[in-house]
Amino acid sequence: MEHIRTPKVENVRLLDRSSGQRKASVGTLYLSATHTIFVESNPETRKETWVLHSMVSSVERPPTIPAGSQLILRCKDFRVFHILIPQDRDCMDVHTSLVRLSRPEKYSELYCLSFNPSVNKEEREESWNFIDLMADYKRMGVPNNLWVTTAANSEYRVCDTYPSELFVPKSATPAIIVGSSRFRSRGRFPALAYFHQDTLAAVCRCSQPLSGFSGRCQEDEMMLQAVMKSNPGSDYIYVVDTRPKLNAMANRAAGKGYENEDHYTNIKLQFIGIENIHVMRSSQQKIIDVGEMRSQSMTDFLWGLENSGWLKHIKAILDAGVFISRAVADEGISVLVHCSDGWDRTAQACSVASILLDPFYRTTKGLMVLIERDWVSFGHKFSHRYAHLDGDPKEVSPVIDQFLECVWQLSEQFPCAFEFNERFLIAIHTHVYSCHFGNFLGNCQKERRDMRLRERSHSVWPQMWKDRAEYTNPLYKAEMSQTQGVLRPNTTPYCFKMWKGLYNHMEKSSPPRQSPADFLSAVREESQQLEEELTNHQEVPPGGTAHHHPGSRQEDSSPDRTTNHMGEDHSSEEED
Repeated sequence: MEHIRTPKVENVRLLDRSSGQRKASVGTLYLSATHTIFVESNPETRKETWVLHSMVSSVERPPTIPAGSQLILRCKDFRVFHILIPQDRDCMDVHTSLVRLSRPEKYSELYCLSFNPSVNKEEREESWNFIDLMADYKRMGVPNNLWVTTAANSEYRVCDTYPSELFVPKSATPAIIVGSSRFRSRGRFPALAYFHQDTLAAVCRCSQPLSGFSGRCQEDEMMLQAVMKSNPGSDYIYVVDTRPKLNAMANRAAGKGYENEDHYTNIKLQFIGIENIHVMRSSQQKIIDVGEMRSQSMTDFLWGLENSGWLKHIKAILDAGVFISRAVADEGISVLVHCSDGWDRTAQACSVASILLDPFYRTTKGLMVLIERDWVSFGHKFSHRYAHLDGDPKEVSPVIDQFLECVWQLSEQFPCAFEFNERFLIAIHTHVYSCHFGNFLGNCQKERRDMRLRERSHSVWPQMWKDRAEYTNPLYKAEMSQTQGVLRPNTTPYCFKMWKGLYNHMEKSSPPRQSPADFLSAVREESQQLEEELTNHQEVPPGGTAHHHPGSRQEDSSPDRTTNHMGEDHSSEEED
């Protein structure tokens, strides 16, 4: 509370464009240690708007106008709030307070460490056991006679950004693991991410080798040989370097780089071309700017979309996942994936490939498991990438945003293949940035252990599981052919769309419509009722004809019936 200069300001006007609001509301603005709260003065509504300070990405102070002093709050979930405060002094105090409150300097200031829901200690501890990564490896059939657990990284001795429990090839001795780690950036040696039981091929991950122009390491070469031998059906592996080749070559001058195929005789090197975090940060800002343009022409919109390069980057990540999944499922070849340090582009490529390969990760629980495995446990730098603390802005980048968008793009191509809907992906996006729960705090497993997050905070997954009805895709059926097996998406450019559900927070000129998912749920319920009615009442005697019941099938299937369900004519909603 010591950072709050003015805890309450009256006669404030607030405009929330993300909710389609066109006229500002008048009310009282409150500042607490964790939230900015606006309460409307209208006694009939008394609507409250709560903004978590950790969700605020910037606080702007445009020039004063005759009506008062302005503030613009831009949030990490792309909401934008315009605030008008009568007195300039109050506005200055609120601005100073919000700038400090939205840029915490230490973890203890974050909301998840003060959030205290009504659960006891045992319930909190149990919530952290909701996701069991070892159970998922067991589901894959690991450990087995090809892949085994290793104690090499116990207490994070070999690599402090890796999880303590890892799976490696059975033939990889501790000496090989340690030697390989010394030849890999940040010590991130090759480890198992996903095992395909049908082909015995694996997806492994690591960081770039410290090869420079001519360096080599016998243990690292033996490690890649061990990965190959763990797949009895092949005599080589793919090494997928997710970076553009020019970037990888430039790293050689710094003593890093990529695998020399003359030294690693059992590999086939494949560059993908996903750009670095700085390019992605700039690209997302451009796509946000496109979403905020007012009265834009079609030319302006298409030019802005093309100029951002955003969909080109999404395509590159999906192409990486497609290459890996085809190698594993179709060719039966194991794949080793890396970028520079192995915690950004590597996480994207491995997790997209897993979703394409395995229907389990296309379920609600499965996506939770996948994010915990490929992102949380393998050391994606959440706190740096999503600005949880005040730090270097060059470390911020929308890495997991792009993964979630890849999943959304896939769900658009395969609408029956995913158990969850768009709301689930957007909710995960919000929780990554909000610091409401402890799952995404810190930059690696060791940091989270040292912060004792399991004792001091709560896990988000049980709460999302409890709310799963809200996140259910009405078209999903587990037994459908599209739901099973490997997904094979089309990644030609015309198949990609702008994710309006995430980015479209500009002023809406029309009232909000019923979402397609809600409408489909209603249609599905009605269809089930009709099927039951037909089963119960439509009996066809031998040689007879069906008896039609007034008010049943014919009446319900009329065009007016559909229009009434939706409340308006939605023929245009089929168009994108």
